[in-house]
Amino acid sequence: MFKIALLGAGRIGKIHAANAMAHQALTLSHVVDPVAASAEALAAETGAAVAALETVLADGGVDGVIVASSTDAHLDHCLAAAAAGKAIFCEKPLDMDLGRARAAAAQLRDARLFLGFNRRFDPSFRALKARLDAGAAGALETLQITSNDPAPPPVSYVKVSGGLFKDMAIHDFDMARWLLGEEPSEVFAWGSCLVDPAIGEAGDIDTARTMLKTASGKLCVIANSRRSGFGYDQRIEAYGAAGMVRADNATESTVQVWREDGAAADRFQNFFLDRYAAAYRAEMAHFADILAGKAEPAIGYADGVAALALAEAAAQSLKTGRPVSL
Repeated sequence: MFKIALLGAGRIGKIHAANAMAHQALTLSHVVDPVAASAEALAAETGAAVAALETVLADGGVDGVIVASSTDAHLDHCLAAAAAGKAIFCEKPLDMDLGRARAAAAQLRDARLFLGFNRRFDPSFRALKARLDAGAAGALETLQITSNDPAPPPVSYVKVSGGLFKDMAIHDFDMARWLLGEEPSEVFAWGSCLVDPAIGEAGDIDTARTMLKTASGKLCVIANSRRSGFGYDQRIEAYGAAGMVRADNATESTVQVWREDGAAADRFQNFFLDRYAAAYRAEMAHFADILAGKAEPAIGYADGVAALALAEAAAQSLKTGRPVSL
């Protein structure tokens, strides 16, 4: 059994705690959170001990940490855990600032750092990737990634999120890199505030279209909105020389009703905790394999920096109205 500590007892921290508890090779030993009530509540549910970060890092019996703290603390917590020799499972993004993230290369480049871009572990998206790699659509030419939330988050969240590109679209930037098979070399982004005026007043956008282009000419369009109007909308279409490979939305059931006036299907799964439940479980299993020495991190420091670079390039393009070269 590998002992792991959880940094952050919020919404995503609770998901990771449950998955760690359910894995036969892992035991959740400590919960760390600056909000004492949150740490105590989760510790009571899991049987873990409430502890300070310094205590966890100094404990030689703790094999790894899950960094699910506030986004602005991710990098500092990763650096501290790496210095203590712990394996690290860090939620995205690595940091809010590309310069800070790049400056941590010496400490994190060779660390056992697994970055939580969970969509790479989604069964449907993994199957799509496998079909592409097997040449089902021929040589990949263009990619369409659609990611629309069911409803906008509270403005209080928007103000500390880092903005749509770093908070929301960064998942899609990572997916684009993974599926394209080569790094984007040019970024162009358009954005608007069409959903909630308060988001615009907070200095952010809620709707965006981002175009990525690789050196070989492959194109990717990423469509983001904070409101779909019909549920959590997660789709990918990959077009190649011989056809298309598509991964569609997941519904709450496969039941359909067919009548004279048409067909009706069930609703889409509700937001990311449901839609990507299997992906979160698979992530935790991968982290267990990392701890056991059975695998190297599938997504590491360099991936986190690359996705953040695309997010900052998109924001710069939006601001200037011009493409940004990488």
